[in-house]
Amino acid sequence: MEVLWTGVIKVRILKRISVVLEAIKFEHTFFALPFAFSGAVLGAKGLPTLWQSFWILLAMIGARNSAMAFNRVVDEPYDAQNPRTQDRALPKRAISRNFFIGFIIVSSAVFIFSAWMLNPLTFALSFPGLAWILFYSYTKQFTALSHLVLGFSLSFAPIGAHIAIKGAIEMLPILLGLGTMFWVAGFDILYSCLDYEFDQKARLFSIPRFFGIKKGLRMAILLHVLALFFFIQTGISGGMGAIYFAGVVLVFVFLFVEHTVLSDKDLSRINFSFFTMNGMVSIILFLAILMDVLI
Repeated sequence: MEVLWTGVIKVRILKRISVVLEAIKFEHTFFALPFAFSGAVLGAKGLPTLWQSFWILLAMIGARNSAMAFNRVVDEPYDAQNPRTQDRALPKRAISRNFFIGFIIVSSAVFIFSAWMLNPLTFALSFPGLAWILFYSYTKQFTALSHLVLGFSLSFAPIGAHIAIKGAIEMLPILLGLGTMFWVAGFDILYSCLDYEFDQKARLFSIPRFFGIKKGLRMAILLHVLALFFFIQTGISGGMGAIYFAGVVLVFVFLFVEHTVLSDKDLSRINFSFFTMNGMVSIILFLAILMDVLI
């Protein structure tokens, strides 16, 4: 009987974890991972060891899980009022707030422990890094620069992974991190266009809310031009060859398509633009860096 009861508890916990993972869109970790391993490849000037790769992967999962779960907890009052997000787990009471908080604590611990397993500098930087990515969740309540705060958070992926390999801060991953920051900020503006009306009503801060959707789309283009500039600078600074720059050209093509399918009067293809095109950007750049370094 005791064994059966233990099994039931385990099943319930696993179900709750699956609800949390669905709520935080765990599969979107896919966006940041290629940039993290791009930084690792640049740091190792080739393939990092399996040991390093394992702890970088675990650190990335821990950081993103804690940040996204924290964001869901902070945004719960707004998600409950927003028609687009009312079906999320917390507003629907599909899972308790306390379970989410426990998940955040465990994920944060995984991130910090993974950083400790990599090297002393990674461990030391994990604390302010974690504080920053959690802080992002509050920024939409007081600044339209929240898109850049999110982008800066994601820039930690290539920079942190590079530090995990080298044990030092260098300029090359910072350039890649800046490209990552502007890339993320640009597509975050695109996605926030979907909440334009709600943000006005709830007095939340975003570029589209303050400047309108049309100008918001233009600002997203500008940020993606800056992203391309820093991706090019990464290649120049890192002495990359034709393979890498061919990858940057492909990134330009995907970003171009991402913007041409959207307009201020038609956002129906936002999911195609946000998920499909952006997923390809991170993968292409990673493969371009990997192939260029190896070949």
